[in-house]
Amino acid sequence: MQIKRDYSQPFFSSRRRSRVTGRFLFLYGLVVGGFLVLVSTQFGRLQLMALDAVGLAPTPTPFASTWASQGYEFFLQGKMEEAAVAYAQAVSQQPTDINYLYEYGRTLIELDRDADPSQGRPISDAELASQIGDQALASAPGDVRSYTIKSKALVWLNDSASAIPVALQGIEVDPNYAPLLAVLARAYTNIGRYQQGLDYGARAVETDPMDVDAHRGYAIALILVGQRDAAIRELEDAINVNPNLVSPYFELAGQYVGAERYEDAVATYEKILTLQPRNAKGLLRMCEVYSRIGQDQQAEGYCDDALTIDPNYKEAYRQLGMVNFRRRNYEGAIENFQKCQDLQSEEIECYYLQGLAYYYISECDRAWDMLTISLDRINDLPVKEPVLTTTQSGLQLVTNNCVKYNNRALPTLPPPTPVVTPLGLGG
Repeated sequence: MQIKRDYSQPFFSSRRRSRVTGRFLFLYGLVVGGFLVLVSTQFGRLQLMALDAVGLAPTPTPFASTWASQGYEFFLQGKMEEAAVAYAQAVSQQPTDINYLYEYGRTLIELDRDADPSQGRPISDAELASQIGDQALASAPGDVRSYTIKSKALVWLNDSASAIPVALQGIEVDPNYAPLLAVLARAYTNIGRYQQGLDYGARAVETDPMDVDAHRGYAIALILVGQRDAAIRELEDAINVNPNLVSPYFELAGQYVGAERYEDAVATYEKILTLQPRNAKGLLRMCEVYSRIGQDQQAEGYCDDALTIDPNYKEAYRQLGMVNFRRRNYEGAIENFQKCQDLQSEEIECYYLQGLAYYYISECDRAWDMLTISLDRINDLPVKEPVLTTTQSGLQLVTNNCVKYNNRALPTLPPPTPVVTPLGLGG
């Protein structure tokens, strides 16, 4: 028997082949489509995995909490610049988080650097902290820390009158927050309400004896009522709480200088320089102390070191000029006083002492002009003596010993501007 085949037809059933092929194509399409969806949605991650496999992946960006943890560790170690950078990163990622805003703000105040556009600081640290305070108040008006940062920044900006109402709003939120009580201690003391400053300072320390700012705020109030020994104890307590923060050391050393405890002052500034060897302010203060006790050669070295670190440190030029003047290096004094003036310093020493230095090298015209300019500046000083008497004596020396100025009438301070009392408001 022969089997007849129709060779015009496929060997297998066309119906069966069609069903299998369609199912295969459908499943294949699902796989390819899923793969394309995966690649499109996870492209960045897959790209990083591929780059990481060949060692070219970029460093992952830390979370805000990681930056904040780093900032906290830097703060405890007294590394304020590093802490500020870390907290700034945390705030940039989470700009409404009061935890990060508060820590960033208080770190900026601790740094307390002036504006320096060349270093990327168009405004001072205190001004930036004030802006952070505004940001905190907008983000967390029910948190006492928002009021603390804003009011503290205002105190550091010499606007204690504006700081007080902000701080009092914060007290309504939490009447026992020691850092805010410390702000009120400083603010009331700064406007001359000393008893209130003392009361808030004592409350701050009692509320939290482990808060550095509580001791510092109370110390400021004690200083301004003449209780220096008590203030020194508070500042020593502040240092014991955190021995890595340099601000309490500066305040303590200043009190040692005021008490003429110069060895203690030098030891305290040396501690600052142990913690921060490139602290230009610490080097300047060493220069000032050594100059005060007559060790001008050592003083000059510290001033030079400060200017090596910060070539635009106008206060260091002022002090170095004073050291030059004391050592009768009048040309050096003139040069440093001029740099002080070029940096827009308002310190009167940079003017009247330069005038005297010009006199001592017989440059009478420059001496006369600079001493006359100094008189105008002295007129704006709240305390004019002994600078006024010294300046007038310099002008007298010029008229006595410079032929061109013999018998020249001495310039005097302009008369004070009379205070006009509006009609009906007289006492």
